[in-house]
Amino acid sequence: MVLAVTGSTGRVGGLVAERLAPAVDRLVVRDASRAPRLPGDPEVVEATYGDAEASERALRGVDVLFMVSGAESEVRRQQHRTFIEAAARAGVGHIVYTSFAGAAADAIFTLGRDHHDAEETIRRSGMAWTLLRDNFYSDFFPLFAGDDGVVRGPAGEGRVSAVARADVGEAAVAVLQAPASHAGRTYTLTGPEAFSVREACARMTAALGRPFTYVEESVEEAYESRRVWTQEQWQLDAWVSTYLAIGSGLLADVSGDVERLTGHRARTLEESLGG
Repeated sequence: MVLAVTGSTGRVGGLVAERLAPAVDRLVVRDASRAPRLPGDPEVVEATYGDAEASERALRGVDVLFMVSGAESEVRRQQHRTFIEAAARAGVGHIVYTSFAGAAADAIFTLGRDHHDAEETIRRSGMAWTLLRDNFYSDFFPLFAGDDGVVRGPAGEGRVSAVARADVGEAAVAVLQAPASHAGRTYTLTGPEAFSVREACARMTAALGRPFTYVEESVEEAYESRRVWTQEQWQLDAWVSTYLAIGSGLLADVSGDVERLTGHRARTLEESLGG
C-alpha cells in the first residue's frame, strides 16, 4: 500500500505522518523546505490543492491518501474539488478526508458548507472514502480571545462538544492503519462533553492561569467588531458563523467515535490545552 499524507507541516497532518512513519511513502506539501524529516525518508512532492496538474503528478501511484482540509480561503471549495478530482484521475484508491461535524449544504457555520461540497465531490469521485467529521478544535478556544482575554461573539449559552486536534490525528492514524475496514464510513469526532463559551472561559482561566471572559454580542455587533481586521465578507461570515453554530446547539452532541477508533477516551478541554 502506497500511502500519501497531506498537511504534514500542520498539527493534525504532522501527527499522522509522524505516528505512521516509516509506513508513509509520500508527503504532499506546498513548500518542500518545510516538510518534516521522518523515519523511512518518504518522498516529498510539492503541490497546492488548486493546481490540478501538480496534484495529479504528486498523487500518481498512491493507493491511500490522507487529505487534511485546506486553509480557510474564499476559493477553498474550488481548491478542494480540484485536488479531489486530481486524486481520482491519478488513480488513488481510497481517500480519508478531514471534514466538519456540521457539514451540510445549509450549515450555519459557512465553512461547513465547503466541507459538504468536498464530501459530495469525494462521493462522486469513484474512490473509496472515509470521512472524519471533526467538531471545532478545543485547543483553539484560547485563540478566540482578544489581547484582553475577552471572547466576544453571538454564541449565547449554546454548547459545543469541541475536540482536541491530537484526538483527530490519532483517529486518523487508526483509520489509515487499516483503511479497507473503514471504507464508506463517516466518523464524528468530538470531545467527551459539551460546554458553552462562557464555561470554556472559566475553565481556560483555571487551566492556563490567565483570565478569560465571555461577552455576548449581537450578530450586528459581531460583524462590526471584526471589521478592524478585514473587510472580506467571506471571512467575516466564517468568524461570526462560528459563534452562531455554537449558539444553535447543533454541535453539542457527543460521539464515542474517538474512543472507538483510538481505544482511549477523548481529551477534555483542559487536557487539550496542556498539549
